[in-house]
Amino acid sequence: THASLVRRGNGRFVLLDAYTLQGEVEEQVDALTNNGADIEVIINLHPFHTVHVERSHQQYPNAKLYGTQRHIDKFPDLPWQPEKTESAECAALFADDFEFSVPAGVDFISSNENLHFSSVLAYHKASQTIHSDDTLMYLQLPGVLGKLKKPEVTFHMTLSRTLETRAGAAADFRAWARELAKGWQGAKTLCAAHSVALLAQRNDGASIAERILEALDKVEKTLAAHEKKYC
Repeated sequence: THASLVRRGNGRFVLLDAYTLQGEVEEQVDALTNNGADIEVIINLHPFHTVHVERSHQQYPNAKLYGTQRHIDKFPDLPWQPEKTESAECAALFADDFEFSVPAGVDFISSNENLHFSSVLAYHKASQTIHSDDTLMYLQLPGVLGKLKKPEVTFHMTLSRTLETRAGAAADFRAWARELAKGWQGAKTLCAAHSVALLAQRNDGASIAERILEALDKVEKTLAAHEKKYC
């Protein structure tokens, strides 16, 4: 998993996703946030990224805690706020700073706990940054392969197994991805889990919006096969 520390317009901070901060990183965060006192919210965006949820709350116990329905079910004793992360009500609370997007046409919380495609994507408007868990990835191959092929934006490899088993699911996903690229076309930075971040100052290629559309083209065979199966 990963986490992003975001300064809100009010000068206080939000932690997008939970991560156990330690060492130099913890020192840097504490220096920025008045030893954590200025972290007012922790928003857990990925239903299945839960390893650090309890520890993150212990580190910053005064921060309001938001999670998906699965977070609430898994940790019922934590002081969750009533608005679930995937809800329009939660999005409205943070609309001054963020836009949130839940993928359409796919299972948000899969019955198979090994399938982690879907998450709530967050767009921080002031820094023009997309924070994504699994759904959108920026993969850099290791070792020599990484030198031969540049990192690329892709959709998580479990897409074919998480598309909803109904007619129209592939079309809904396709429409969602296109709307994401259009609505967040000003995005300059992509913070994605498991690999590297695509930083604005290092992007000498296509825009993130263009890369999202390219990623969509790469999964078109998967979407077409799903449409054929559930025609």
